[in-house]
Amino acid sequence: MFQLVDKKQAREKLNLSFTTLKKYRRNGTWVEGIHWVEINCRCIRYNLELIQDWLHNRNDPKAHLRAIEKFRASLASNQRSSGRKQNQN
Repeated sequence: MFQLVDKKQAREKLNLSFTTLKKYRRNGTWVEGIHWVEINCRCIRYNLELIQDWLHNRNDPKAHLRAIEKFRASLASNQRSSGRKQNQN
């Protein structure tokens, strides 16, 4: 389960400073829409599981890419519809 957290929760869980969170976000180390999302100009949420994976796999980008693909596949927009297509006459 992928969990989005605010900067205080991210700081506590990841043991990273607010400055480091901001730096990785702004310099492109973490990808918007993957590692973090901007709800509005004052509200950023961090993808805790993917950032933890990135921390563990910084030196193995292929391993981290697998975690990103798993995240993308879990999004509702990538789920197959369970309903049947209705015949159109």
